[in-house]
Amino acid sequence: MVGPGPGRPGGPRRPGGGAGTSDRAVTTGRRLKQRVVTAKGRSVSSKRWLERQLNDPYVAAARDRGLRSRSAFKLAEIDDKARFLRPGTVVVDLGAAPGGWSQIAAERIGAGQGRGRVIALDLSAMDPLPGVTVLQRDFLEPEAVAALHQALGGEKADAVISDMAAPASGHRQTDHLKIMALCEAALDFARQVLRPGGTFLCKVLRGGTERELLEGMKRDFSAVRHVKPKSSRSDSAELYVLATGFRAPTQ
Repeated sequence: MVGPGPGRPGGPRRPGGGAGTSDRAVTTGRRLKQRVVTAKGRSVSSKRWLERQLNDPYVAAARDRGLRSRSAFKLAEIDDKARFLRPGTVVVDLGAAPGGWSQIAAERIGAGQGRGRVIALDLSAMDPLPGVTVLQRDFLEPEAVAALHQALGGEKADAVISDMAAPASGHRQTDHLKIMALCEAALDFARQVLRPGGTFLCKVLRGGTERELLEGMKRDFSAVRHVKPKSSRSDSAELYVLATGFRAPTQ
């Protein structure tokens, strides 16, 4: 089960929603900075990345609590405010591997106790999680939608969430365009599987080309806004777009 174990500090538990894992549960006080000892043969960028990982309190907290990624704290923090991961809801997690977001979603909706469902899609293999149906599929392929509908058993999803990002090229504008294309594809996917009133959450990057995407989302959802969790690194250009109140097209 996701959340603080015996003897571990942690946030309050949400009624019916599982562990309240969020950035408030992470100790970010002063600690001795660790350096990469085996730096020989590594590039400067690789060394910097390793040092950042070693000194990131969210990386340490995720490891201590059995979370599969530090990004789990991002979803927890967003849901602490938006509260769309309600007990008994159906959630689709796109680009789910290694499973940090699926862990938080399953815990909060009670999927392990049969009170909700999480369906995780990723092109990469992902280890099983209690209450999570894992589909190793490329969501960009038409067959993925058919497989998801089969897994849903005729139901619609209450939320589609995505923390996907294309491999970084090092060129900021190129990376921005790649991630915006992924977000647009995820949005098209969400339109096919969300029930009326549903929620869509997706990672984007600042870059100036998102206006058209946001305008389209405002036509499909009653409320659209950007959110940046505290657990998102301050030097990162990433944001999350949160859209609630899906307006399903009339048949």
